[in-house]
Order: sequence, then C-alpha cells, then structure tokens
Amino acid sequence: MKKYNKLTIYIFISINPAFMTKFIKKDDINSKWFEIDAKDAVVGRLATIVSKIIRGKNKTTYTPHMDHGDFVVVKNVDQIKFTGKKFEDKKYYKHTGFPGGIKETTPERLNENKPGEVLKLAVKRMLPDGALAKKQLTKLKIYSGSNHPHEAQNPESIDLKNLNKKNIIKN
Repeated sequence: MKKYNKLTIYIFISINPAFMTKFIKKDDINSKWFEIDAKDAVVGRLATIVSKIIRGKNKTTYTPHMDHGDFVVVKNVDQIKFTGKKFEDKKYYKHTGFPGGIKETTPERLNENKPGEVLKLAVKRMLPDGALAKKQLTKLKIYSGSNHPHEAQNPESIDLKNLNKKNIIKN
C-alpha cells in the first residue's frame, strides 16, 4: 500500500466532483412572481421578506454571485406602518456631493411625496452593494393601490400575518 500524506488526501477530495459546490446554470433559472399586500404591515419586517425573495435566498439553489431571485409585487404600500414613533422621528440622510450638502427627511414627508420610497430604501439597504443588487432591486414592483399591471403573471400571494403575527400592526 502506498502511504499518502494529508495534503495528498486533501487534493483527492477537493478535485472529486461529489464534493464540489453545485451552481445553477442561466438556462435553468425560472423566476416566479409573488404578491404581498402591505396594508398595516411593519416596514422592516416586510423589507426582510422582500429582500430574501428578490435575492433568491428562499430557494435551495441560492448562489450569492448570481441573480436568480423572484419578482415581488407589493400593493397598498401607502398604508404601510412603522412601530413606535419612527414615522415622525426617524431621519433619512443623503448628501448632494457638495460641501455642506447633507439633506434630511422623515418617513412622513417621504411618504407624502413618494409613497413606497420608504420600503424601497429599506429593501435597497438590505441588499449588498454593487451592480448585482441594482439588478435585483428592479424585481421589486411597488404600487399604492390594490390594482397592479402584473395580473397576467399570476403572482402567488404571500400572507404576512400567517408568517408571523408581529408582521402586521393592529389598530
């Protein structure tokens, strides 16, 4: 019998296809559509669910460097809620790029001008930086009312209340 040292055994194991990570091919990717009703939903909890779906982390074939997430349609985003006093007190900052150019706004003012921007910002900040995240963010479709133009895709409905009772705020 030949004697093998630890390095030789490691090389045999690492080259063996049974031990290699399986990656999904572009041809095997098929995206589904999901629909979420955001009425009385908590922003942060909704954003975590949406970000996992559009990244593809809910699938067994998740690969961090590829975009094989699903599309998410969020309706009734104008009725979204914050817990506590965050709706009035929370601050969003952005910088214009010029000296002294820091701007701040609250979710209340942001919701008046652009309903849904609060959710989009929350989801965007849960994605990694880079071009892949920008591409994945295009799979998020946000609508103020209960109607949307994606009925033809037959989106599968996700009930937030059934996932966790803390996802919905009771009035």
